[in-house]
Amino acid sequence: MGVQDNAPSKAKAQIWYNIPMRKTQHKSQKSAKNTSLKKPLRRQLFHLTSPIFFETLLLMLTGATDVFMLSRFSDDAVAASGVVNQLVFLVCLVYMITTLGTSVLCAQYLGAKQQKNVLQVIGVSLLLNLVMGILVSAGLYGFAPQLLHVMGIDPNLMQHALPYMKVVGGSSFLLALAMTLGAILRSHNKAYYPMWSALIINVLNVIGNYFLIFGHGGFAPLGITGAGISTLLCRLVAVGILYVILFRKVSQKPPLAYFQPFPWDKVKNLLIIGLPAAGENVSYDLSQVVITYFTVLLGTAALTTRTYTMHIVMFSYVFAMAIGHGASITIGHLIGRARNHAAFSLEKYSIRWALWVSVIISLITALLGRQIFGFLSQNPDVIRMGVCVLWVDVLLEIGRAVNITAVNSLIASGDVFFPFITGVLVMWGVATLFAYILGVWLGWGLVGIWLAMTLDELIRAAIFERRWRSRKWENKSFTR
Repeated sequence: MGVQDNAPSKAKAQIWYNIPMRKTQHKSQKSAKNTSLKKPLRRQLFHLTSPIFFETLLLMLTGATDVFMLSRFSDDAVAASGVVNQLVFLVCLVYMITTLGTSVLCAQYLGAKQQKNVLQVIGVSLLLNLVMGILVSAGLYGFAPQLLHVMGIDPNLMQHALPYMKVVGGSSFLLALAMTLGAILRSHNKAYYPMWSALIINVLNVIGNYFLIFGHGGFAPLGITGAGISTLLCRLVAVGILYVILFRKVSQKPPLAYFQPFPWDKVKNLLIIGLPAAGENVSYDLSQVVITYFTVLLGTAALTTRTYTMHIVMFSYVFAMAIGHGASITIGHLIGRARNHAAFSLEKYSIRWALWVSVIISLITALLGRQIFGFLSQNPDVIRMGVCVLWVDVLLEIGRAVNITAVNSLIASGDVFFPFITGVLVMWGVATLFAYILGVWLGWGLVGIWLAMTLDELIRAAIFERRWRSRKWENKSFTR
């Protein structure tokens, strides 16, 4: 059994493996034991984090490549893609209901060596995300004009946004399947397979954009529609690669006998984890949609700056995302093995790394802000606003690094409702409300909006970290 102390001392917090020591044991023996057990967990964490980091970086590069190549086409195309992608990201969070639940359940069941449960989760999650993906894709395609009007998009941008929305939104079911397949592979400690898939997709996306956006190689120049078609083809390739790898190299296909009768308990557990966990992400993205609407009120220059900035700052927190995902999988395995104290210490170790790397990268980005924006745009207003926002973002990344790691850890432990409730209250009560007050009402513009988002991230970071240290997440495992 693991250590169940709810108020661990500082010394206990350094123990990476939760085997209770006898009081009579010599201190030096205890120290040697702890040291030998730290290294395997750290090694396992970074074995996962490294490929997840490069995979996430490559996926971000795919989006950044689209923005850069579209910027050579027109600033209006960049602004239109920013609005569309905000909507697509929002509805794609629906897929995270199943994906997040899949990751947590697979990790805990694998840790507990419950193979039948693992295979049932794989089958159920793929089926659910396929059905949801088809429904969401049909909605994005069929109601594209209405959704864009709700976003308050400038009529001059509609000619760019509408065809892009239909292609990218209408093929989002492929993204749903790719997300699920990737989550299953990572939960099996096979994170390097999604990484190699992302590398292939990144190369194919650049090639597709080159031919389809600008009309090289005998193709008609399609502009933003070409970027959408390239994205669709890349998603199709990604699904094919990940599916073949999963069922030929990593896992057997779930036998039909495992679904007779249908494992409704797995559906229930997926939803118990996925609904509140995805709800926290949905709340954040809905908040960002409203903030994007506030940015639209500030004019096209502000919207273009926001689109550029969102892609630039992603590189500041890409490592935090990677180590957060890696910690989530490792903590899930530890929870499945009833090693709660090891999970407790692993989260603290992960946050330290996430903070250092995020702050350093954001500082470098801010220092190079004028050169970066000067490369992307010739508009002096865009450059001026972008440089100011990047300096504010240094503070924002402190909170974001803690949030990403702490929320992933809480969800991995099964403590899924607290992040959801806290996220909804703080995101809307701080980020969204003060984005309007500072950015629009007081006239501070995009800098005011970024200050509001910074305050939101810092408040949530303090709350989530306090929750983890309270250890109220213990005894919420799904393998009991």
